[in-house]
Amino acid sequence: MTSPDPLADEPFSYVSRADGTIVVRYHGAPVTLLRGRAADRFVTRLDRTDAAGAQRLMARATGNFKRGNGPR
Repeated sequence: MTSPDPLADEPFSYVSRADGTIVVRYHGAPVTLLRGRAADRFVTRLDRTDAAGAQRLMARATGNFKRGNGPR
């Protein structure tokens, strides 16, 4: 039995600030700030992916999702 995809409902979003900082949000709550090179890499990778890939990219950026502590 496969578990449902926790990213299917697109829980992540992001906001790009004027100073170049990226705020990654989970269900509207800010969870991660990306600055400098990390923000630049994020935007570059985001431009190269689709909506599902963007959700995975934002999940990885939060850190906890790498260890399986994602949404349930």
